[in-house]
Amino acid sequence: MRRTYCAPHRPTRIDSISCLATWTPHSSSTYASYVHGLCYVHENVNTRQSVNVSSSRGLSLERDLLINVRRLMADIDWLHAESSASLVRASGDQHADAVVQIGTAGKSRARLFVHAKSDVRPGAFPAWAEQRLPPPSKEPAISVLATPFVSPRLADLCRQEGWGWIDLAGNCRIDLPGLLHIERTGIPPVHRQPARGANLGTTAAARVLRVLLSPGHAGRIWKQRDLQANTYWQLAGDRPVSLGLVNKVIRYLRDEGFIEELHDHSGIRVRDPRGLLTAWSMAYRFDRHERRSYFTLLKGTALREALYRLGAEAGNMAAYAAFSAAERQAPHVRQPKTWLYVDAQFLDTFARNVQAKEVDSGENIVVLIPDDSGVFLSFDADSHVGEDVLGCTDPVQTYVDLIHSGGRGEEAAEALAAQKILPAWKSVARP
Repeated sequence: MRRTYCAPHRPTRIDSISCLATWTPHSSSTYASYVHGLCYVHENVNTRQSVNVSSSRGLSLERDLLINVRRLMADIDWLHAESSASLVRASGDQHADAVVQIGTAGKSRARLFVHAKSDVRPGAFPAWAEQRLPPPSKEPAISVLATPFVSPRLADLCRQEGWGWIDLAGNCRIDLPGLLHIERTGIPPVHRQPARGANLGTTAAARVLRVLLSPGHAGRIWKQRDLQANTYWQLAGDRPVSLGLVNKVIRYLRDEGFIEELHDHSGIRVRDPRGLLTAWSMAYRFDRHERRSYFTLLKGTALREALYRLGAEAGNMAAYAAFSAAERQAPHVRQPKTWLYVDAQFLDTFARNVQAKEVDSGENIVVLIPDDSGVFLSFDADSHVGEDVLGCTDPVQTYVDLIHSGGRGEEAAEALAAQKILPAWKSVARP
């Protein structure tokens, strides 16, 4: 097991990046004594080895979880005998199942209020957690969720709400700034919840997510039928996502805490656009789009005019994509190629207008042939950046494409999120 400790350069400041030092169980006692005096420890474990965890057979799940918390504290060597963690049964007023009292060699003290739960739905966690804040105290304190399995989504919600967490296998994250930071990941789970809900990687789910996440819809309250009506072009040959599938996606997003239902039941709205955008990008199947390489001698104004003619003839079934869309929506990364989405039926129209030929190498135009025409749906007022200019994909479509485009795609995607997508959502204050 490898542990990384962080000590401040001077007592008034902690630099968690530049002051890293390493220690293993076989280090000298002199260095171990030095570690005992630290006011901050950062333990980061990423291992595939299992840990000793009591079998739940014959024991209550709550007891196993609380024992795991105790073991976690005991594993930190600098919490020696006179300042080691101790489990104390919590009073009913504190709503916690146990309180862990910890201290350092420097006499700094803190308390962890541990809440053991057999199952926690991410969608219900924020409201549940808000009712279980640590009681007022002069000592630093944090609430800690102890549950058999913590999904990445639940872990992210714990971080957002200022909670720590630990699972039955020993994976955990507990952060008391300036005093204690413990983070363990990579231990195979003892218990994993069965997969439930919708697959965000399907084209139908993408049509729903595009509607929900577009900065043009920031803060909007939705009825499911209104949401369904925005999932297609309303032209001959295109069909909306079925209401049943819309409902399935909405239920999954609500269970995961990405959206919320208003108290007056007037509709639903996105509560965590950043988290939902990340979840979609992780599930997104960029490889389903066919990629072709072209070369043209047209440049600058001549190329832009040719692409505008393409868009006019293709009837919105062509658009700037990925890096080229980002250059117009949130300039950050410059690169020499033009990236486009072109519907398969308009490839000849594209080649004729742009005077382009398909090549095996040396391309200056990348054409993506989408597996679903939903990529052309845009709800952002700035998607058409000017008169006589080809339009762009919606910023959220641009974002997920960039994440998977290689090169500096992730950098361009984060710049787009910071400059265009998230400011639109932050400007909409939730009542």
